[in-house]
Formats: sequence, structure tokens, C-alpha cells
Amino acid sequence: MRFVFRNLLFGVLLIFSSAGYSQGFKTAAEMGVFGGGSYYIGDLNPDVHFMYSKPAFGAIFRYNLTKRYSLRFTGSYGNVYGQDSDSDDPFSQMRNLSFKSDILELAFGVEIDLFNYNINNMKDPISPYFFYEIAYFKMNPTGELNGEDYDLQSLGTEGQGTALSDKEPYKLNQLSIPLGIGVKFNIRKRMAISIEYGIRKTFTDYLDDVSGKYVDPDLLSAYNGTLAAEFSDRSLGESTYSNVGFNRGNPANKDWYAFYGIMFTFKPFKENVCNMRGWR
Repeated sequence: MRFVFRNLLFGVLLIFSSAGYSQGFKTAAEMGVFGGGSYYIGDLNPDVHFMYSKPAFGAIFRYNLTKRYSLRFTGSYGNVYGQDSDSDDPFSQMRNLSFKSDILELAFGVEIDLFNYNINNMKDPISPYFFYEIAYFKMNPTGELNGEDYDLQSLGTEGQGTALSDKEPYKLNQLSIPLGIGVKFNIRKRMAISIEYGIRKTFTDYLDDVSGKYVDPDLLSAYNGTLAAEFSDRSLGESTYSNVGFNRGNPANKDWYAFYGIMFTFKPFKENVCNMRGWR
């Protein structure tokens, strides 16, 4: 985590440094809106991208330091979900877990254009780009039972916060590292469209409320109530053995989520040309 923060800070300082020593570079503020989809990768969907996509939307403020480097601030909202019943894996089908969660994200980072780009330039109006950010996001995994949704974190479905587990309840406010690519092209002066994809590395394995081992449902019911026991083990079929102590999820792999879609941006202000001769 420190490595990522250190490198992002270094990148920002490097961009400001290169911008400050160049003469006559043009700065521009852009803002815009985003619409597309969101999905997640985790214990209930380990490797199939775009499988559980739901609508997402957001906004962006971009500050262009040079024709190649920009700072960006984004706010995004989407919904992610997963369900074992859609899996091709017999074990997952038998496990029969499911969840959904809203994702509210605020992010700040660096965007780097591969070509020289200016939103006012209609002669060279296109550039691929990539970005990396630091994000705060809020999640709240829920499960459905008899047509009603229940917050799973407060139930402690793996015994979190009790003598059945050495883990405390996971936090609903988390950090992530968004990494992404895109291509932007001007549709007229001061207006542009971007097609963008960004995936987020998280530092939690509980975006889907699934990570560790099954705990004793009778003891969990005594600690956290019958709903906790119900959501803890939803296995299908009759079994002659207990799931207690067996893996419910894979704690070695953290969860991921992604936003993708189309972004419309415009430049509300006229260009300011900064002469930095005094910085030679």
C-alpha cells in the first residue's frame, strides 16, 4: 500500500515539475459525466469479466497540466453482484451463496495521454490514455431471503466479532487502486468523448461477504441470531456431514471491481497561456 501511495505522489510531483519548467504550456480544466456499467471479480465470480454487469454512472473533473499529463478527480456509483447458481463449478452451485452491493467511489489520480492531446485541437483530435488513482469507496453487501434484503456485514456470517473467529467485522469503507485505459476524441472544440475501462484492486476479501471458513451454525445462531446462521450456510441438498471448518471462500485472493463506459467531457473555460520563463 505504501509503495502505491509513494509512486503516485512521485508521479504527481514529476508532472508538476515538468509542467512548471516548460514554457508556454496550456492548462485547461474539463468536466463531464460518465455512463456505463460495473461488475466484480471475487469468490462468487473468480474470473469471468463483464458477467455480472449492472448500470453505473459518475462524473469527472480533469485538469490538464500539459498535452500529455492530467490530474483527474472522479466520482462513480454502481452496483455489483454475484451468485453461485450461475456458476459452471459444481462446488459453487452446491455452496449456493449470493450477494449484491452498491459501490460509491471517490478517486484522485493521474492520467497520461499517449499522444499530444488538447480538447481544442480538431487537427489531432484523438489519443489513447491510461490512468491510475487512489480511491475511497463505500460498500454494503446484502443477501436476499424470502424476498427481503439483509445487510450481511452486521450479521457476521463467518463469526466475525465472536469467539468463533479471530477476525473483527470488516469495514464498509475501504480504499482501492483504480487502474485503467481509454481513448478520447474531440467531437468539436471544447467537447470530447472518451471510452474508458478501469479495474479496481481492493484490500478486502469481503466485497461479496465471502472469504474464510464455515463456522458452527448453532453456535453462530446463539451469538448473532438465526439470520446469521441462515446466511452463513445456504448449501443445497441433504448432507451427512457438516461444513464446519471447510472453506467457504478463498482468503488468499482479494476482491476486485470495475467501471467501464462512455464519458462526455467539455471545457467550460477559455485557455490560459502561462509563460514560465521565470522558472528557467
